[in-house]
Amino acid sequence: MDPFSSSSPSTGSGSGPSSEALMGQLKAQLAQAYAEEFLETVRSKCFGKCVSKPGTSLSSSESSCVSRCVERYIEATETSKFHKKCAYLQP
Repeated sequence: MDPFSSSSPSTGSGSGPSSEALMGQLKAQLAQAYAEEFLETVRSKCFGKCVSKPGTSLSSSESSCVSRCVERYIEATETSKFHKKCAYLQP
């Protein structure tokens, strides 16, 4: 049998995690980091802008303000990502 015509390549599975597993872990860590950054930004910008006197609950105007602020932040983030992708794809 020819050692170069093996039907399945050696992956070194005994030496550590596969590259797919590492990529999965990296993607999960990045998603968590982005979520944490999003929450911190929303908390610092929207809460600071909309809530004048912190209490046990938000008033209806504070709640509306926070909702609009979060929606605007999400839209701005999506627009920014879109522009970055377009710039990346241009020659």
